Amino acid sequence: MLYMGAVIGFFFTAQFVQSVYHWPPLQGGLSFLQMTLVNFFFAVRVPRLLERFGRPRVLAAGVVLTTVGMAWLSRLEPAHPLPDRCGPADGGHRRRPVALAPMTSSGVDGVAPEDAGAGSGLVNTVHQIGRGLALSILTAVAATVFTGHTAADITARSAIARTGSAVLLALAVAAVLTLVVPARASRK
Repeated sequence: MLYMGAVIGFFFTAQFVQSVYHWPPLQGGLSFLQMTLVNFFFAVRVPRLLERFGRPRVLAAGVVLTTVGMAWLSRLEPAHPLPDRCGPADGGHRRRPVALAPMTSSGVDGVAPEDAGAGSGLVNTVHQIGRGLALSILTAVAATVFTGHTAADITARSAIARTGSAVLLALAVAAVLTLVVPARASRK
């Protein structure tokens, strides 16, 4: 829930590029195309990574990389064009499949085969609740801090929202390291 809620912070980046850089929606969307394509590239590599390093390590690495990327992206300013900030930010976002696949499978780990459908449905429901809840919280926090419509206000508002996303991701790292990794190790 924390992870899926936190990655909604990229939503604020789309608003930022349209409102601050004045990019039309198509250009804003196309600016994220490279990250989407790289997501597909990493998604097909996840099974090999899981086989080689194990689910807990891959999951922890994916969540940490996404956290670093979101923290870097939260520093986005009008003076820094998006491509200048996409190095680590893109690195965190494009490794999202590295975290998402083992996270989802960890959610159903240990579930009896006859309950696998219900367990999977619960995991996906929690993903969706995390997104909706985080978006509403991050939007409310950002809107209460800066209410203007200038580029500076929009920059500050989106930076606060992405910083909040980075905090949620840091909490997700803590949850993975304290709940998922030890639980998996104890089953060996």
